[in-house]
Amino acid sequence: MVNWNAPTIDIAPTSAPVGYRRLHPDRGMEFQFNRFLQWIGPDALAEIRAAAERINSYSDWITVFLELAQQARAEGRVLPAAYYDRAAEFFMPVDDPRRAPARRRFVDAMRDLYQLYPVDVSYGASALPTYEVRPEGLSHGVIVVCGGFDEYTEEIFPLLLTGARAGYRVIAFDGPGQGGALEDHGLPLTAAWEDPVAAVLDHYGLDDVTLIGISLGGGLAIRAAAFEPRVRRVVALDVLDDFLECLGGQAFPGATPALRIALAARARSLVNLTARLAAARKPIAAWGLRQGMHVTGTPDAYTFFRAAGALSTRTVSARVTADVLLLAGADDHYVPAHQLHRQAAALTHAHSITTRLFTAAEQAQNHCQIGNIGSCLHTILTWLHDHRAADLNPTPIH
Repeated sequence: MVNWNAPTIDIAPTSAPVGYRRLHPDRGMEFQFNRFLQWIGPDALAEIRAAAERINSYSDWITVFLELAQQARAEGRVLPAAYYDRAAEFFMPVDDPRRAPARRRFVDAMRDLYQLYPVDVSYGASALPTYEVRPEGLSHGVIVVCGGFDEYTEEIFPLLLTGARAGYRVIAFDGPGQGGALEDHGLPLTAAWEDPVAAVLDHYGLDDVTLIGISLGGGLAIRAAAFEPRVRRVVALDVLDDFLECLGGQAFPGATPALRIALAARARSLVNLTARLAAARKPIAAWGLRQGMHVTGTPDAYTFFRAAGALSTRTVSARVTADVLLLAGADDHYVPAHQLHRQAAALTHAHSITTRLFTAAEQAQNHCQIGNIGSCLHTILTWLHDHRAADLNPTPIH
Protein backbone atom coordinates (compact mmCIF):
# COMPACT_ATOMS: atom_id res chain seq x y z
CA MET A 1 0.00 0.00 0.00
CA VAL A 2 1.20 3.48 -0.84
CA ASN A 3 2.46 5.55 2.06
CA TRP A 4 -0.02 8.43 2.13
CA ASN A 5 2.12 10.18 4.75
CA ALA A 6 5.06 10.52 2.38
CA PRO A 7 5.90 14.05 1.17
CA THR A 8 3.72 15.60 -1.55
CA ILE A 9 3.61 18.99 -3.26
CA ASP A 10 1.54 21.75 -1.67
CA ILE A 11 -0.79 23.00 -4.41
CA ALA A 12 -2.83 25.50 -2.39
CA PRO A 13 -2.79 28.87 -4.24
CA THR A 14 -1.98 30.66 -0.96
CA SER A 15 1.06 28.49 -0.20
CA ALA A 16 4.51 30.06 -0.19
CA PRO A 17 6.68 28.50 -2.92
CA VAL A 18 10.07 26.99 -2.24
CA GLY A 19 11.36 29.67 -4.60
CA TYR A 20 14.10 29.82 -7.21
CA ARG A 21 17.39 30.87 -5.63
CA ARG A 22 20.57 32.34 -7.04
CA LEU A 23 22.93 29.74 -5.65
CA HIS A 24 25.82 29.46 -8.11
CA PRO A 25 27.45 31.39 -10.99
CA ASP A 26 27.21 28.33 -13.27
CA ARG A 27 23.62 28.49 -14.50
CA GLY A 28 23.41 24.78 -15.25
CA MET A 29 24.53 23.90 -11.74
CA GLU A 30 22.29 26.59 -10.28
CA PHE A 31 19.26 24.98 -11.90
CA GLN A 32 20.19 21.57 -10.52
CA PHE A 33 20.67 22.99 -7.00
CA ASN A 34 17.17 24.42 -7.26
CA ARG A 35 15.81 21.19 -8.72
CA PHE A 36 16.80 19.14 -5.70
CA LEU A 37 15.90 21.92 -3.27
CA GLN A 38 12.39 21.82 -4.77
CA TRP A 39 12.00 18.12 -4.02
CA ILE A 40 13.52 18.15 -0.54
CA GLY A 41 11.88 21.38 0.60
CA PRO A 42 12.94 24.76 2.03
CA ASP A 43 14.39 23.17 5.16
CA ALA A 44 17.31 22.06 2.98
CA LEU A 45 18.15 25.58 1.78
CA ALA A 46 20.95 26.28 4.26
CA GLU A 47 22.53 22.88 3.63
CA ILE A 48 22.36 23.25 -0.14
CA ARG A 49 23.58 26.85 -0.05
CA ALA A 50 26.60 25.75 1.99
CA ALA A 51 27.22 22.93 -0.47
CA ALA A 52 27.10 25.38 -3.39
CA GLU A 53 29.86 27.44 -1.81
CA ARG A 54 32.14 24.36 -1.86
CA ILE A 55 31.49 23.42 -5.47
CA ASN A 56 33.55 24.83 -8.33
CA SER A 57 33.51 21.86 -10.72
CA TYR A 58 31.44 18.83 -11.57
CA SER A 59 33.97 16.68 -9.73
CA ASP A 60 33.37 18.84 -6.64
CA TRP A 61 29.62 18.45 -7.17
CA ILE A 62 29.82 14.66 -7.06
CA THR A 63 32.07 14.57 -4.00
CA VAL A 64 30.03 17.08 -1.99
CA PHE A 65 26.66 15.48 -2.70
CA LEU A 66 27.93 12.00 -1.90
CA GLU A 67 29.10 13.39 1.44
CA LEU A 68 25.73 15.05 2.05
CA ALA A 69 23.91 11.81 1.20
CA GLN A 70 26.04 9.80 3.60
CA GLN A 71 25.53 12.34 6.39
CA ALA A 72 21.76 12.50 5.85
CA ARG A 73 21.52 8.69 5.89
CA ALA A 74 23.46 8.54 9.14
CA GLU A 75 21.01 11.04 10.64
CA GLY A 76 17.96 9.10 9.42
CA ARG A 77 16.87 11.82 6.97
CA VAL A 78 15.63 9.49 4.26
CA LEU A 79 14.27 11.94 1.69
CA PRO A 80 17.28 14.31 1.65
CA ALA A 81 19.67 11.35 1.56
CA ALA A 82 17.86 9.90 -1.45
CA TYR A 83 17.86 13.14 -3.43
CA TYR A 84 21.48 13.91 -2.53
CA ASP A 85 22.48 10.52 -3.93
CA ARG A 86 20.47 11.30 -7.05
CA ALA A 87 22.13 14.71 -7.32
CA ALA A 88 25.59 13.13 -7.06
CA GLU A 89 24.71 10.47 -9.64
CA PHE A 90 23.29 13.07 -12.01
CA PHE A 91 26.68 14.43 -13.10
CA MET A 92 28.62 11.16 -12.91
CA PRO A 93 30.03 9.84 -16.20
CA VAL A 94 28.42 6.62 -17.40
CA ASP A 95 31.57 4.63 -16.59
CA ASP A 96 31.98 6.02 -13.05
CA PRO A 97 31.92 2.99 -10.70
CA ARG A 98 30.06 5.09 -8.11
CA ARG A 99 27.14 5.72 -10.45
CA ALA A 100 25.20 2.44 -10.23
CA PRO A 101 25.43 2.19 -6.40
CA ALA A 102 24.29 5.82 -6.01
CA ARG A 103 21.34 5.23 -8.32
CA ARG A 104 20.41 2.04 -6.48
CA ARG A 105 20.48 3.80 -3.11
CA PHE A 106 18.26 6.56 -4.49
CA VAL A 107 15.77 4.23 -6.15
CA ASP A 108 15.52 1.85 -3.18
CA ALA A 109 15.10 4.69 -0.67
CA MET A 110 12.32 6.37 -2.66
CA ARG A 111 10.47 3.11 -3.27
CA ASP A 112 10.60 2.16 0.40
CA LEU A 113 9.62 5.64 1.60
CA TYR A 114 6.60 5.89 -0.71
CA GLN A 115 5.83 2.16 -0.67
CA LEU A 116 5.71 2.25 -4.46
CA TYR A 117 7.29 -0.57 -6.44
CA PRO A 118 7.55 -1.03 -10.21
CA VAL A 119 5.43 -3.27 -12.38
CA ASP A 120 7.07 -4.24 -15.65
CA VAL A 121 4.98 -3.71 -18.79
CA SER A 122 5.89 -5.78 -21.82
CA TYR A 123 7.53 -3.75 -24.56
CA GLY A 124 8.71 -5.81 -27.50
CA ALA A 125 11.23 -8.29 -26.12
CA SER A 126 11.89 -6.06 -23.12
CA ALA A 127 9.92 -4.16 -20.47
CA LEU A 128 9.00 -0.71 -19.18
CA PRO A 129 8.89 -0.07 -15.40
CA THR A 130 5.59 1.51 -14.32
CA TYR A 131 4.14 2.80 -11.06
CA GLU A 132 0.48 3.14 -10.15
CA VAL A 133 -1.16 5.18 -7.39
CA ARG A 134 -4.93 4.92 -6.90
CA PRO A 135 -6.94 7.51 -5.01
CA GLU A 136 -8.67 6.74 -1.75
CA GLY A 137 -12.20 6.92 -3.08
CA LEU A 138 -13.86 7.88 -6.36
CA SER A 139 -11.61 8.39 -9.35
CA HIS A 140 -11.95 11.49 -11.53
CA GLY A 141 -10.02 9.84 -14.33
CA VAL A 142 -6.61 8.47 -15.26
CA ILE A 143 -3.39 10.48 -15.56
CA VAL A 144 -0.42 8.87 -17.30
CA VAL A 145 2.93 10.55 -16.65
CA CYS A 146 6.27 10.31 -18.42
CA GLY A 147 9.52 12.15 -17.78
CA GLY A 148 12.16 13.52 -20.08
CA PHE A 149 15.82 13.34 -21.01
CA ASP A 150 17.41 12.81 -17.59
CA GLU A 151 14.63 11.97 -15.15
CA TYR A 152 13.78 8.87 -13.15
CA THR A 153 10.14 8.25 -12.26
CA GLU A 154 11.21 7.77 -8.65
CA GLU A 155 12.27 11.42 -8.61
CA ILE A 156 8.70 12.59 -9.19
CA PHE A 157 6.97 10.36 -6.63
CA PRO A 158 5.78 13.50 -4.75
CA LEU A 159 3.91 14.57 -7.92
CA LEU A 160 2.27 11.15 -8.33
CA LEU A 161 1.02 11.20 -4.76
CA THR A 162 -0.24 14.77 -5.19
CA GLY A 163 -2.28 13.72 -8.23
CA ALA A 164 -3.75 10.73 -6.40
CA ARG A 165 -4.68 12.92 -3.42
CA ALA A 166 -6.58 15.12 -5.90
CA GLY A 167 -8.69 12.12 -6.86
CA TYR A 168 -6.91 10.73 -9.92
CA ARG A 169 -5.59 7.31 -10.71
CA VAL A 170 -1.98 8.07 -11.64
CA ILE A 171 0.25 5.77 -13.69
CA ALA A 172 3.83 6.79 -14.43
CA PHE A 173 6.37 4.97 -16.57
CA ASP A 174 9.99 5.01 -17.61
CA GLY A 175 10.01 4.92 -21.39
CA PRO A 176 12.95 3.96 -23.61
CA GLY A 177 15.96 6.10 -22.72
CA GLN A 178 14.64 6.86 -19.23
CA GLY A 179 15.29 5.52 -15.74
CA GLY A 180 14.90 1.78 -15.35
CA ALA A 181 13.96 1.27 -19.00
CA LEU A 182 17.46 2.50 -19.92
CA GLU A 183 19.56 1.45 -16.94
CA ASP A 184 17.95 -1.93 -16.18
CA HIS A 185 16.49 -2.96 -19.54
CA GLY A 186 18.94 -1.31 -21.93
CA LEU A 187 16.31 0.51 -24.01
CA PRO A 188 17.58 3.64 -25.81
CA LEU A 189 15.39 6.66 -26.47
CA THR A 190 12.90 6.47 -29.34
CA ALA A 191 11.13 9.27 -31.19
CA ALA A 192 8.07 7.05 -31.71
CA TRP A 193 6.69 7.75 -28.23
CA GLU A 194 3.27 6.46 -29.17
CA ASP A 195 4.70 2.93 -28.91
CA PRO A 196 5.61 2.94 -25.19
CA VAL A 197 2.44 4.88 -24.41
CA ALA A 198 0.35 2.27 -26.25
CA ALA A 199 2.12 -0.52 -24.35
CA VAL A 200 1.23 1.11 -21.02
CA LEU A 201 -2.40 1.77 -22.04
CA ASP A 202 -2.77 -1.80 -23.30
CA HIS A 203 -1.35 -3.31 -20.12
CA TYR A 204 -3.70 -1.36 -17.86
CA GLY A 205 -6.71 -1.58 -20.20
CA LEU A 206 -7.08 2.20 -20.50
CA ASP A 207 -9.19 4.00 -23.09
CA ASP A 208 -9.52 7.64 -21.98
CA VAL A 209 -6.46 9.21 -20.36
CA THR A 210 -4.67 12.48 -19.70
CA LEU A 211 -1.02 12.22 -20.70
CA ILE A 212 1.45 14.53 -18.92
CA GLY A 213 4.98 14.78 -20.30
CA ILE A 214 7.68 16.46 -18.21
CA SER A 215 10.65 18.34 -19.74
CA LEU A 216 11.53 16.53 -23.01
CA GLY A 217 8.40 14.53 -22.23
CA GLY A 218 6.46 17.67 -23.13
CA GLY A 219 7.38 17.05 -26.76
CA LEU A 220 7.20 13.26 -26.52
CA ALA A 221 3.65 13.48 -25.12
CA ILE A 222 2.52 15.66 -28.03
CA ARG A 223 4.03 13.11 -30.42
CA ALA A 224 2.20 10.26 -28.66
CA ALA A 225 -1.12 12.16 -28.71
CA ALA A 226 -0.75 12.63 -32.47
CA PHE A 227 -0.93 8.87 -33.03
CA GLU A 228 -2.70 7.46 -29.98
CA PRO A 229 -6.45 8.31 -29.89
CA ARG A 230 -6.82 7.05 -26.33
CA VAL A 231 -4.94 10.16 -25.19
CA ARG A 232 -7.88 12.58 -24.90
CA ARG A 233 -6.02 15.30 -22.97
CA VAL A 234 -2.31 16.09 -23.11
CA VAL A 235 -0.17 18.37 -20.95
CA ALA A 236 3.30 19.56 -21.98
CA LEU A 237 5.20 20.40 -18.78
CA ASP A 238 7.05 22.22 -20.29
CA VAL A 239 6.41 22.67 -23.95
CA LEU A 240 9.35 21.38 -25.98
CA ASP A 241 8.67 21.09 -29.70
CA ASP A 242 12.27 20.89 -31.00
CA PHE A 243 14.91 19.11 -28.92
CA LEU A 244 17.74 19.83 -31.33
CA GLU A 245 17.14 23.56 -30.97
CA CYS A 246 17.40 23.22 -27.19
CA LEU A 247 20.60 21.19 -27.42
CA GLY A 248 22.11 23.58 -29.92
CA GLY A 249 21.39 26.47 -27.59
CA GLN A 250 23.40 24.72 -24.87
CA ALA A 251 26.31 23.34 -26.89
CA PHE A 252 26.51 25.77 -29.84
CA PRO A 253 24.82 29.06 -28.86
CA GLY A 254 23.63 30.88 -31.98
CA ALA A 255 24.86 28.11 -34.28
CA THR A 256 21.85 25.79 -34.41
CA PRO A 257 21.04 26.65 -38.09
CA ALA A 258 24.64 25.77 -39.03
CA LEU A 259 24.33 22.53 -37.04
CA ARG A 260 21.19 21.60 -38.98
CA ILE A 261 22.98 22.25 -42.26
CA ALA A 262 25.95 20.12 -41.20
CA LEU A 263 23.66 17.28 -40.16
CA ALA A 264 21.72 17.48 -43.42
CA ALA A 265 25.03 17.35 -45.31
CA ARG A 266 26.05 14.33 -43.21
CA ALA A 267 29.23 16.14 -42.18
CA ARG A 268 30.09 13.70 -39.39
CA SER A 269 33.72 14.77 -38.95
CA LEU A 270 32.83 18.46 -38.78
CA VAL A 271 30.03 17.93 -36.25
CA ASN A 272 32.20 15.69 -34.07
CA LEU A 273 35.11 18.14 -34.14
CA THR A 274 32.85 21.07 -33.25
CA ALA A 275 31.27 19.05 -30.45
CA ARG A 276 34.70 18.21 -29.02
CA LEU A 277 35.65 21.88 -29.02
CA ALA A 278 32.36 22.84 -27.34
CA ALA A 279 32.84 20.12 -24.72
CA ALA A 280 36.36 21.34 -23.98
CA ARG A 281 35.08 24.89 -23.49
CA LYS A 282 31.86 24.16 -21.52
CA PRO A 283 31.68 21.37 -18.91
CA ILE A 284 27.86 21.29 -19.17
CA ALA A 285 28.20 20.62 -22.91
CA ALA A 286 30.66 17.80 -22.21
CA TRP A 287 28.25 16.24 -19.71
CA GLY A 288 25.28 16.70 -22.05
CA LEU A 289 27.04 15.02 -24.97
CA ARG A 290 28.14 12.02 -22.90
CA GLN A 291 24.73 11.63 -21.32
CA GLY A 292 22.99 12.15 -24.66
CA MET A 293 24.95 9.37 -26.32
CA HIS A 294 24.14 7.11 -23.38
CA VAL A 295 20.41 7.91 -23.49
CA THR A 296 20.12 7.50 -27.27
CA GLY A 297 22.50 4.57 -27.56
CA THR A 298 24.62 6.41 -30.14
CA PRO A 299 28.40 6.17 -30.66
CA ASP A 300 29.31 9.81 -31.31
CA ALA A 301 28.06 13.40 -31.20
CA TYR A 302 27.00 13.37 -34.84
CA THR A 303 24.70 10.36 -34.41
CA PHE A 304 23.37 11.77 -31.16
CA PHE A 305 22.45 15.09 -32.78
CA ARG A 306 20.75 13.22 -35.64
CA ALA A 307 18.72 11.28 -33.07
CA ALA A 308 17.89 14.55 -31.30
CA GLY A 309 16.73 16.03 -34.62
CA ALA A 310 14.04 13.36 -34.79
CA LEU A 311 12.60 14.64 -31.49
CA SER A 312 10.56 17.39 -33.07
CA THR A 313 6.79 17.69 -33.23
CA ARG A 314 6.83 19.95 -36.29
CA THR A 315 5.45 17.33 -38.68
CA VAL A 316 2.96 15.70 -36.29
CA SER A 317 1.37 18.47 -34.19
CA ALA A 318 -1.44 18.97 -36.72
CA ARG A 319 -2.56 15.36 -36.09
CA VAL A 320 -3.36 16.01 -32.41
CA THR A 321 -7.11 16.12 -31.74
CA ALA A 322 -6.96 16.08 -27.93
CA ASP A 323 -7.42 18.96 -25.51
CA VAL A 324 -3.94 20.43 -24.98
CA LEU A 325 -2.36 22.38 -22.12
CA LEU A 326 1.02 23.96 -22.91
CA LEU A 327 3.14 25.22 -20.02
CA ALA A 328 6.34 27.27 -20.21
CA GLY A 329 8.69 29.32 -18.07
CA ALA A 330 9.45 32.90 -19.08
CA ASP A 331 13.14 32.42 -18.21
CA ASP A 332 13.65 28.78 -19.15
CA HIS A 333 17.35 28.51 -20.01
CA TYR A 334 16.83 25.15 -21.74
CA VAL A 335 13.74 25.79 -23.85
CA PRO A 336 13.28 29.08 -25.79
CA ALA A 337 9.97 30.78 -24.97
CA HIS A 338 9.04 30.98 -28.66
CA GLN A 339 8.53 27.21 -28.66
CA LEU A 340 5.34 27.80 -26.66
CA HIS A 341 3.83 30.01 -29.35
CA ARG A 342 5.13 27.86 -32.19
CA GLN A 343 3.66 24.68 -30.71
CA ALA A 344 0.30 26.36 -30.06
CA ALA A 345 0.16 27.57 -33.68
CA ALA A 346 1.03 24.10 -34.99
CA LEU A 347 -1.81 22.33 -33.14
CA THR A 348 -4.32 23.17 -35.87
CA HIS A 349 -6.72 20.29 -35.16
CA ALA A 350 -6.58 20.14 -31.36
CA HIS A 351 -9.95 20.08 -29.64
CA SER A 352 -8.77 22.99 -27.47
CA ILE A 353 -5.47 24.70 -26.67
CA THR A 354 -4.63 26.40 -23.39
CA THR A 355 -1.28 28.08 -22.76
CA ARG A 356 0.28 29.27 -19.53
CA LEU A 357 3.54 31.21 -19.21
CA PHE A 358 4.95 31.26 -15.67
CA THR A 359 6.95 34.30 -14.53
CA ALA A 360 9.65 35.32 -12.08
CA ALA A 361 7.01 37.02 -9.93
CA GLU A 362 5.60 33.51 -9.32
CA GLN A 363 9.05 31.98 -8.70
CA ALA A 364 8.14 29.58 -11.52
CA GLN A 365 9.96 31.12 -14.45
CA ASN A 366 12.47 28.36 -15.04
CA HIS A 367 12.35 24.93 -16.65
CA CYS A 368 9.42 22.80 -15.44
CA GLN A 369 8.54 25.55 -12.96
CA ILE A 370 11.29 24.53 -10.56
CA GLY A 371 10.85 26.89 -7.63
CA ASN A 372 7.06 26.71 -7.60
CA ILE A 373 5.91 23.33 -8.87
CA GLY A 374 2.86 23.68 -6.63
CA SER A 375 1.51 26.51 -8.79
CA CYS A 376 2.16 24.43 -11.89
CA LEU A 377 0.28 21.43 -10.50
CA HIS A 378 -2.58 23.67 -9.38
CA THR A 379 -2.81 24.97 -12.96
CA ILE A 380 -2.90 21.44 -14.37
CA LEU A 381 -5.53 20.19 -11.93
CA THR A 382 -7.71 23.25 -12.51
CA TRP A 383 -7.46 22.71 -16.27
CA LEU A 384 -8.33 19.04 -15.84
CA HIS A 385 -11.38 19.96 -13.78
CA ASP A 386 -12.61 21.95 -16.78
CA HIS A 387 -11.76 19.34 -19.42
CA ARG A 388 -12.09 15.85 -17.97
CA ALA A 389 -15.07 13.91 -19.28
CA ALA A 390 -14.95 11.50 -16.34
CA ASP A 391 -15.60 14.30 -13.85
CA LEU A 392 -19.32 14.11 -14.55
CA ASN A 393 -19.44 10.49 -13.48
CA PRO A 394 -16.67 9.66 -11.00
CA THR A 395 -15.95 5.95 -10.95
CA PRO A 396 -15.29 3.78 -7.90
CA ILE A 397 -11.87 2.19 -7.51
CA HIS A 398 -12.02 -1.57 -7.13
